[in-house]
Amino acid sequence: MLDLDDVKRRMEASVSSLTGEFAGLRAGRANTGMLEPVTVDAYGSKMPLNQVSNISVPESRMLTVTVWDAGLIQATEKAIREAGLGLNPQAEGNVIRVPVPELSEDRRKEMVKVAGKYAEGGRVAVRNIRRDAMETVKKDEKEGGMSEDERRSLEGQIQKLTDSHIETIDDMLAKKEKDILSV
Repeated sequence: MLDLDDVKRRMEASVSSLTGEFAGLRAGRANTGMLEPVTVDAYGSKMPLNQVSNISVPESRMLTVTVWDAGLIQATEKAIREAGLGLNPQAEGNVIRVPVPELSEDRRKEMVKVAGKYAEGGRVAVRNIRRDAMETVKKDEKEGGMSEDERRSLEGQIQKLTDSHIETIDDMLAKKEKDILSV
């Protein structure tokens, strides 16, 4: 039997995941979410940056990373530099300063394309959840668990959930594009 609350929760998780991906796309202003994809080689394994340091935003174009273990400063600096974010960190003691450069017009357009890819991934995830739910409903009807009218009603509710989550993703993308292009 299909649980609509579970379908809704899974779709909301896809939207929430997209929110995290969008946070990593920088729009010219410093944001601690920019460094979320960075992993540091620490203690024999790869660890997220926020598990070996404290990240803060002292001003609009600067991030500071305070590394807790002085032995990890070079590894942290290297990880930020090589993360493909276009950032050039500078270590000063146990603090790494990360200036956030202005974005060129080409880079902005490139970031809008990346945001579009992230949004499309979110839409695909929501549609896959819809497909799974629809298959479950059809299977339940076939096994005699519900009538044709109940199946149609459930399919309509699933489609409404899908449409509202896709609309949310589209709104998030439009907002992110505006944010990237208007800095």
